[in-house]
Amino acid sequence: MIKIWKETKTNIIRTAILEKNCLVNIVQPDPLEIETMKRDYGIPDDIIQDILDIDERSRCERDDGIFSIILRVPVHHTENKIPYSTIPLGIVIADNIIIAISREEIDIFNELLEKGIFLGTFSDPIKFVLLLFLNTSKRYLLYLKEINKESTQIENELQKSIKNTELIRLLKMEKSLVFFTTSLRGNELLLEKLKKSFFKNLNDITDELLDDVIIEIKQAIEVANIYSNILSGMMDAFASVISNNLNIIMKRLTMISIILMIPTLFASLYGMNVKLPWGHSPFAFLGIITVSVLFVITSIIIFLSKRFFKA
Repeated sequence: MIKIWKETKTNIIRTAILEKNCLVNIVQPDPLEIETMKRDYGIPDDIIQDILDIDERSRCERDDGIFSIILRVPVHHTENKIPYSTIPLGIVIADNIIIAISREEIDIFNELLEKGIFLGTFSDPIKFVLLLFLNTSKRYLLYLKEINKESTQIENELQKSIKNTELIRLLKMEKSLVFFTTSLRGNELLLEKLKKSFFKNLNDITDELLDDVIIEIKQAIEVANIYSNILSGMMDAFASVISNNLNIIMKRLTMISIILMIPTLFASLYGMNVKLPWGHSPFAFLGIITVSVLFVITSIIIFLSKRFFKA
């Protein structure tokens, strides 16, 4: 799917005509659209394939007047096995046109366009890229807060759990943090490389914007590392908690089995087809019940005094 965006004085709107200083947004390109990119925009096939590779790292390169940047951006999938992950977003700058390519819809990119955040940047690729870096880092921080909130909720559920469901959910959160940490480090290295090449000639505004980007991305990396370390320790701790909860339940069941075994023992003894003391007494049944109850009460008192029923 190919969308073309252009700037007005107050907003960014969709258009069907390709002009200079426009943004071409290409999402999930089919083979025909890939051929269009190569023929009409002059994008080499290897760059297109790299951008569409889900595992492609953050990088930049210049080839025959075409400057390309691959940035890892965060995405949230409600129906995915791993709720938070990252995908590559390719930015190609050629002939006064900015081309954004991705293998799937990226919420943050669409929001930035619809809200007009990129207004005034289609003719200034450096500012466009800096704003993209800045808002991507902010979205990382937002998703990190969501991960921390969900992890805290799972932690509260785990304290009373003996199942692996919550532990598996924590494992998914840990995987998300690994994706975030790796992608953020790649984005930081990309930013350092761009500072030495693409961001050489900056004015006061873009230079200040670059400083903001550096601060945001370093903060996101630090937060991701902190949450990752906390979650890793939490995984080990709660694996022991689940095992301990199961041991407590097994201990209580064992105590109940011992208590129930006492009346069963008396019933089994007096159920044998042999001569037994007081076997013909009219009070034999009542006596057996009374003795069994006394033994059960005594056992319960002993277990309570030893605190065997407490966790």
